[in-house]
Amino acid sequence: MKRKAFNDPGHTHYLTFTCYRRQQLLTDDQTRTLLVQAIDKARAMYNFALWAWIIMPEHVHLLLHPRVEDYSISRILQAIKGRSARRIIAVWRESSPHLLHRIRAIEKDRTSFRLWQAGGGFDRNLYQMALVKEKIEYIEYNPVRRRLVSAPDDWRWSSAQARAGSKDVPIVIDKVSFDHEHINQRAYDYRYSLFHDYRKQGYYADDWGAGRPMAFDGEFGE
Repeated sequence: MKRKAFNDPGHTHYLTFTCYRRQQLLTDDQTRTLLVQAIDKARAMYNFALWAWIIMPEHVHLLLHPRVEDYSISRILQAIKGRSARRIIAVWRESSPHLLHRIRAIEKDRTSFRLWQAGGGFDRNLYQMALVKEKIEYIEYNPVRRRLVSAPDDWRWSSAQARAGSKDVPIVIDKVSFDHEHINQRAYDYRYSLFHDYRKQGYYADDWGAGRPMAFDGEFGE
């Protein structure tokens, strides 16, 4: 099933994508550097803020916040995954051809090489600061939970070192900030539209709520 992306202005996106067949392909610094460069290139092209990131041996987490209303998470992901795959596979062909058998895919007598698992991965929209903070902590504590390091900022390939104040980092992260007024208006608009859809389907009477004020608190959903 194709993953559906919700490109809602003002939302933050928590993204996860994995290596082909969930193999540990992101284990050397050259490969990780090429991936970080692809992320930075996409940030410049598509104008999003990078709030958190991590490269684990077999998967990647990104927390990004588009700075424009008209954006496409699918295009952002395609830019990151496509550019990184092309460059990494090209390097492997030259310097590490023995790795190519791990990413060889054969379909209908056609052979190709895949760095990333097919599909869009996981994408969750966030529009509450508490959830953003929760995801930042989850992302940066990933290698600690896996017992790869003892503290988040011991793992070079994440945003934890930059958040701890280090300047010598693979990629600079952006300041975390929310346009709460814009986000709450979007939540209100969505609920208002959803209510009228339910009314048309007969779940509510046409005069439901007549004479009673309807209040929304801006904390709808997750």
